[in-house]
Order: sequence, then C-alpha cells, then structure tokens
Amino acid sequence: MVAADYPFLDVLWTMLIIFAWIIWFWLLITVFSDLFRRHDTSGFAKVLWIIFVIVLPFLGVFIYLIVNHDGMTQRTMDQANAQRAQMDDYVRNVAGSGGAAGEIEKAKGLLDSGAITQAEFESIKAKALAAS
Repeated sequence: MVAADYPFLDVLWTMLIIFAWIIWFWLLITVFSDLFRRHDTSGFAKVLWIIFVIVLPFLGVFIYLIVNHDGMTQRTMDQANAQRAQMDDYVRNVAGSGGAAGEIEKAKGLLDSGAITQAEFESIKAKALAAS
C-alpha cells in the first residue's frame, strides 16, 4: 500500500536529491582537504576561505574550484607521485634484501672487496640457489 502512494518519478527524484547531496559533501571535503594541505597559502587566507565557504557554501565552493583548479590538480598529482615513489622504494628495499638474489649480491660484494675467495663465492652462490 505504501508503494502506491509514492510514484516511480518521486522515487527517481528522491534518488537524484540524495546523490546531489553526496556529491555536495564530496566537494566540500575535497575543498577543505585541499585548503588544509596547501603550503603556499597563509593561515589568514585559509581562515578567510573557510569563512567564505561556511557563510556562502555554494558560492564559496564554486569560486574556490574556479580560482584554484590548477593548483588542486597539481597538489593531488604531487601527492600521488610522492606516494608512488615511496611505495616503489619500499618494494625495492624489501625485494632486494631477501632471497637468493640478495644472498648472491652480498656474496658478490664480499668477493669484490676481497673478503672471500672465488671458491667461497661459488659455495655461497650454490647454497643460495639450492635453497630457492
């Protein structure tokens, strides 16, 4: 009985309104997170932007997006590149430090420094390859 009182177009309209609110809150979070991670803006300017966005939310967010869209993109790309570089360094450190390749690399360093002989290097190499 309840479904008969709520036509299909009203359901679609309600869904549209809900999605619009979700997008609106996503925009607010994006603007505030970009504003707080900026290093090129003074604290006073950040406070003015916050007041502007709180007092006139739609106008404040849209003007911030228009004025700072290039900077937002650049800051997001810089952050993604920094995270990617950090992950790549972590993977290299973890992958390079273990396993047969790591043991052989250490043994080669010892051989090059003269700490071990060629026969000892071959023995370490054979053990590392047999273990893997």
